[in-house]
Amino acid sequence: MIKVSETAKKKVSNLMSEEGFDVSKDYVRVGVKSGGCSGLSYELKFDSQISESDKVFEDNDVRILVDKKSFLYLVGTVLEYSGGLNGKGFVFNNPNAQRTCGCGESFSL
Repeated sequence: MIKVSETAKKKVSNLMSEEGFDVSKDYVRVGVKSGGCSGLSYELKFDSQISESDKVFEDNDVRILVDKKSFLYLVGTVLEYSGGLNGKGFVFNNPNAQRTCGCGESFSL
């Protein structure tokens, strides 16, 4: 399961609305791909379609899609949002990551 913090929920809702998505009907697609300075990097985008290989979650009124392969890397992750002057944007607090890069966008197991 993937959790969504209150600050991430607010930012997701705003961004989805700006891009023509409806937070009550559409999804945040979270995934993992090869690359980044630590070996794996996170993907985050909006989607309105579910595929057969997707797992569907809902937390804090945000609907989340994760493909089965990425799910193994993301179990227990909390999606947060860090704003302000030194903010990084969306942050993945992943308990499975043994090492992360300085920017927080990639990790290794």
